[in-house]
Amino acid sequence: MTQKTLIRYALIAALLLVLPLFLQTFGNAWVRIADMALLYVLLALGLNIVVGYAGLLDLGYVAFFAIGAYSYGLLNSPHLTETFTWLAATYPAGMHTPIWLVLILGAGLAGIFGVLLGAPTLRLRGDYLAIVTLGFGEIIRVFLNNMDNPVNITNGPKGIGQIDSLQFFGINIGKKMVVWGIEFASVSLYYYLFLALVLFSILISHRLEQSRIGRAWMAIREDEIAAKAMGINTRNLKLTAFGMGATFGGVSGAMFASFQGFISPESFSLMESVMIVAMVVLGGIGHLPGVILGAVLLSALPEVLRYVAGPLQTMTDGRLDASILRQLLIALAMVTIMLMRPRGLWPSPEHGKSLANAPKA
Repeated sequence: MTQKTLIRYALIAALLLVLPLFLQTFGNAWVRIADMALLYVLLALGLNIVVGYAGLLDLGYVAFFAIGAYSYGLLNSPHLTETFTWLAATYPAGMHTPIWLVLILGAGLAGIFGVLLGAPTLRLRGDYLAIVTLGFGEIIRVFLNNMDNPVNITNGPKGIGQIDSLQFFGINIGKKMVVWGIEFASVSLYYYLFLALVLFSILISHRLEQSRIGRAWMAIREDEIAAKAMGINTRNLKLTAFGMGATFGGVSGAMFASFQGFISPESFSLMESVMIVAMVVLGGIGHLPGVILGAVLLSALPEVLRYVAGPLQTMTDGRLDASILRQLLIALAMVTIMLMRPRGLWPSPEHGKSLANAPKA
């Protein structure tokens, strides 16, 4: 690694560390935008394993996000103890499950569901696979919406509130802290936690990409029949991709539940899945820097466009709804970018190289 590269990485690290402190000066709302951007980066990195590396179009990825969120919400809120008297007798002070146990449970449960989703779809490709995974995502959302009767497990459309914030070694990051005279708001503490998770996930994704499994995934993505003819076990590798990607979604969901303090089925709609897929495609399928760029842009763009949609609504005397106008502006921006950069904003250097070098007729 050259000295210039080290200096570049040091500057990026310094910028990321001071970013929440700078955004705090404009209000905690801007730090929350950065927090949500990091969460979406984590989700996009997980989906990139399935879509970008293995080439499996998954439109139900938000289901694993929901599984992780509800795992954390149920084990760290008063809901279950209020519903079941035997649990209230067992945990008179509330469940307050340790974070390491919830993360293992949420990630493991999401991974199991990922494998269960992948098992019956091994022979499906393209549009058919997309339809099945879309149906899986909707089934999970409908289940969460209706599992409040006859036994109230998920509290249905009313959602689960009073969810505990994260605690590490007795430190509650749901409350502000003062370190060396510098005040860190709760949203800033969550920022550093999410940043650490994102960096760890980038490391895992990079190692997977360079590993034998990653190269096998890419072989399946390019030509599954040829990969099978070369002796690659496509069945097991597809299941591994679904399970690994779902694990990322489960961890993201647990972080989301602790950060928001409230979850409901409306947070895990089809539009969320479509948005995460768009992040991967818009940034550059299979290319980590591109996926991160796409996630940051598409998660922050709606919030930035609030300041554009408001004045436009005022100019039309309120005839245009601000939220609908904001979605229209996002769609126009995405269409424009994909027309100008069909391979994504930051595509992989290897992507399309074979076509570029192919002999012309």
